[in-house]
Amino acid sequence: MSTAVLDNSPSVPEVIPTFTATLIIRRFDPEVDDEPRWQDFDVEMRGTDRILDALHKIKWEQDGSLTFRRSCAHGVCGSDAMRINGRNRLACKTLIKDLDISKPIYVEAIKGLPLEKDLIVNMDPFFESFKAVQPFLIASSKPDKERLQSPVERARFDDTTKCILCAACTSSCPVFWTDGQYFGPAAIVNAHRFIFDSRDEGSEVRLDILNDQEGVWRCRTTFNCTEACPRGIQVTQAIAEVKAAVLRGKP
Repeated sequence: MSTAVLDNSPSVPEVIPTFTATLIIRRFDPEVDDEPRWQDFDVEMRGTDRILDALHKIKWEQDGSLTFRRSCAHGVCGSDAMRINGRNRLACKTLIKDLDISKPIYVEAIKGLPLEKDLIVNMDPFFESFKAVQPFLIASSKPDKERLQSPVERARFDDTTKCILCAACTSSCPVFWTDGQYFGPAAIVNAHRFIFDSRDEGSEVRLDILNDQEGVWRCRTTFNCTEACPRGIQVTQAIAEVKAAVLRGKP
């Protein structure tokens, strides 16, 4: 005879441990400040929280004037690129537990672009460079059927299709910091995506655009851009491939 007893007692939810993280944020309000200033905040967080969660808690619970960009919050839109402990990252993909929480976490706007307020920069120069390389399919003919492409042809530029235009790579580049005219890694990556597309007919035009004193030859191969890319794109390799294509005069 079975002696099993059904336990109807309510289960006790597991308590998720919390800890206090200190964020030191570089603040700037153009209506008040002559120069940026640092301000620290203590925030109660969980191990699964991200820097973006911490920024939300600060804005919603401590200082509503804190200003930053974010949209999807899942590493796809690229809106919340910022410098976290001196490295360009997406706030929505940076887990606080992966940082050294025994020390303050420094957060500031990305470099090389005009600072507007707190963690927001003016992205216009970045997008002007992006548009200048003609990042769209150029095809003069009007085929009567689909433009077919083999898996091998598609794989040729697969890596550079991952760009989300967050500017993390471009604003990590020391050449871009000192030379506002340089196209920058992200623009070259997006040119690469179409230069090596077998369906495209505008490669020579793009190669001519990038064969400029502010084009691919300004790259000093420091690998900062590759390290900064949140999508894992081999940015430095893509730039090297475009350089080789410029020398050949074709993809």
